[in-house]
Amino acid sequence: MHAAKVLIGAHVLSMLGFATYAALLPELRDLWQLSNAQAGLIGSAFFVGYTATVSYWTALTDRVDGRRVYLAGSLLAVAGAAGFGAAAQGLASAALFQALLGAGVAATYMPGLRLLSDRVSGPLQSRYISFYTSFFGIGTALSLALAGLFGAAYGWRAAFVVSSLGPLVSGFLVFALIAKRDAGTKQRQSFSLAVLFPVAAWRRVLADRAAAGYTLGYCAHCIELFGSRGWMVAFLTYSAGLQAAGADFPWNLAAIAAAVNLAAVPSSILGNELALRIGRGRWVRMAMIASGAAGIVLALSAPAHWAIVLALLVAHALLVMADSGTLTAGLVGTVPEELRGAALGLYSLAGFAGGMIGPSLFGGALDLAGGDGSAAAWVWAYIAIGAGCLAAPLAARVFGGVR
Repeated sequence: MHAAKVLIGAHVLSMLGFATYAALLPELRDLWQLSNAQAGLIGSAFFVGYTATVSYWTALTDRVDGRRVYLAGSLLAVAGAAGFGAAAQGLASAALFQALLGAGVAATYMPGLRLLSDRVSGPLQSRYISFYTSFFGIGTALSLALAGLFGAAYGWRAAFVVSSLGPLVSGFLVFALIAKRDAGTKQRQSFSLAVLFPVAAWRRVLADRAAAGYTLGYCAHCIELFGSRGWMVAFLTYSAGLQAAGADFPWNLAAIAAAVNLAAVPSSILGNELALRIGRGRWVRMAMIASGAAGIVLALSAPAHWAIVLALLVAHALLVMADSGTLTAGLVGTVPEELRGAALGLYSLAGFAGGMIGPSLFGGALDLAGGDGSAAAWVWAYIAIGAGCLAAPLAARVFGGVR
């Protein structure tokens, strides 16, 4: 399918600025003399922009050509990434440009998924949608790798400016290569707050204990996922400073983070297959407890040989992603068809709200527990972002319908 391939490729390009800040966090934190909490706030600002606008962009595709929405989002992402590289000077300006980038990605990710689902039908639709969502991880890995490469060679400002080329190209690719659909085939809805925020439908979703459980579980999952991703390079920087003489990490730290993120991509698919065999609820609880515990073990391993650190880093990344597909499939399989759209919208908002919390929570815990030079502080930071996952058995008792 030509359209599907273009949209998936454009999706990867649109993500090139997503992890640039995470790759360069240690350098910018020290350059601007930020606390860890402040550094985390800049990372969270991306998700503020995303969460604040994603419902608007998605609803807008019911009224106007989705290609135009995608192009507008691409240009907004360009402004966020290039603006960061050209003009960011500290906490306030960096957070502003990250929020712009988040709003831009919000206008490409979900509208891109809408463009895909409108143009691919039949058995191939599910497969291409799965590829599209999985390629989020590939885009993240590529973003980390490019940021590490250009940041080391040309400086952090150049890394941000180069990352802005990705959404610029993706926007024009989609606008030029994806055929415009007949306006008569698009269902037009009245554009109102009820469309953007269907509160009545959300109440019905949350009244179902299983649906509420999966939604809460996804929020906890995203707190750990984006908290750990946002601070991965910083943790590797800390661990690198503890390595014995002559036992340095063998690769650029951002490249290591990119490889780890890439390795974790299949975990969600494989985890869902296991869940079908042993039960969704049981698998979600097992994966969440394992990922929360693995984060603590990873933090404790920082002084160990780099090979041990990397093995545990990969294990943690795999476990964090292991329940992602299962949570989504569980929600879709639980709610009635007439509530599915509203349920998925609420689910997405809960997830990216977790994305807002994770990086700031990690940084704040680091500061409160003694700073990034303290071994105990890193343990507490991983406990903070993994607490929701570690509490999975208790949550399962409260939301007893999760299955």
